[in-house]
This record gives sequence, C-alpha cells and structure tokens, in this order.
Amino acid sequence: MLYGPFLWCHARKEAYEQYGLVPRCSRRMCGEVALVCVMTLVPLTMIALHWPGQDLPRHVAFPAFLAQFAAGSMAAITEEIFFRGWLQTLFIPFFGRTTRVVTVAALFALSHMLFRPDPFFLTTFFPGLIMGALRERHGNIFPGMLFHGVGNLWSIWFFPLP
Repeated sequence: MLYGPFLWCHARKEAYEQYGLVPRCSRRMCGEVALVCVMTLVPLTMIALHWPGQDLPRHVAFPAFLAQFAAGSMAAITEEIFFRGWLQTLFIPFFGRTTRVVTVAALFALSHMLFRPDPFFLTTFFPGLIMGALRERHGNIFPGMLFHGVGNLWSIWFFPLP
C-alpha cells in the first residue's frame, strides 16, 4: 500500500503530483483540518464517554502509547497514499467527485474488516468520506493524512472497542 502508488507513477512516468502524493500545506488548509477535527472529534468524544460497557478515556501506559502512536501515524500515511492518493485518482475517469469519494470511502472501510472482521469497523466509512473530501478540495493527500493521524491519536483513548 505504501510503495505501490509510487512504483505505479514511476512505471507509467506520471508525476507524483498528479496523484496528490506531494504533500502541500498552507495556513488555510491547516485551519480547515483543525475545524473539521473539532467538528467531528468533540461530538464523538461525548458519544464515546457514554458508550455502554466501556471505561473511556483509556489509561494507556507511555510505552503502549508510543507504539500505538507510531502504528497510527504509519497507518495514516500509508492508507492516505493508497486510498486517497492513488485509488481516488485512478477513479477520476470513471466517476464524478461525489461517487469517487463515496466509493473509495467504502473500500477504505471494507479494508478495515481484513484485520478485525467486526461490522463495527465499517464506521471508518465516515472519516473516509471526510478524508476523501479533503483530498478533492485541496488536491493533495496531506489534509487527509493530518485528519487521519489526529483521528488515530484520538482513538488511542476514546475509540470504543466492540
């Protein structure tokens, strides 16, 4: 998932920029991502704090936190390169913007079932929609990567495990 899109571009002699794989950051974009994080994660935190059968926020020992943070960061980078960078771009000739974002978000959610086959993990469809919309709006994967990373960090303490 990480190297495939870059190898694809290299083999086809296509620019990484065409797939949004060259991260670009601006103050406006960072502000929008921060706003989206607040608008999604604050309500989700309120829901998680009242989730039945869960004692949230979790108390995570520092070594476990570091391991989860590293894994979540790598997942955010890898998944955004593959899903929003490569796959979403490949669908441009076949789908309009909305259908493309929804289709890739569905594939993203389904991919989460590979490691933990619990229907609860299909809820990753919704952040997939946000990350896809950020990719479309800004033309590169960095905003989605940032949102994805913050969401993964949030999940260390607040994601209710089924």
